[in-house]
Amino acid sequence: MLRTITLGSAVLVQGTYVKTLPDGRLIVRVGGTQYSGAPVTAAA
Repeated sequence: MLRTITLGSAVLVQGTYVKTLPDGRLIVRVGGTQYSGAPVTAAA
């Protein structure tokens, strides 16, 4: 499943969902690299 996270104020990363951390951040995989950040919620 693809998920989008934010890595700062203007950097978004979209990748394959790996897991959710205890603090609410998500880990996604892009190629061989894993990124963690805050999940982006769907707009209304």
